[in-house]
Amino acid sequence: MSEPPEQGADAASGAANEAMTPAMRLLDLQAKHRALDHKIAELHGYPYQNQILLQRLKKEKLRLKEAIERLKDDMIPDLNA
Repeated sequence: MSEPPEQGADAASGAANEAMTPAMRLLDLQAKHRALDHKIAELHGYPYQNQILLQRLKKEKLRLKEAIERLKDDMIPDLNA
């Protein structure tokens, strides 16, 4: 028999069928971005850090930053419209 799946980060944000608002999504992305920033800073403190992991974390951080910027652009109404 298999065990029920454990509740992860999605359980903290509400029910699975409840859609996230853009503001909630923005806060979630910003929190993930900050967490990656702290993890990268922590890895720089070790003299023999894992360069491949560091590179992957930096790419993920950049991807999150771009997603945050796109979401902010979508949330701000066009002034020329």
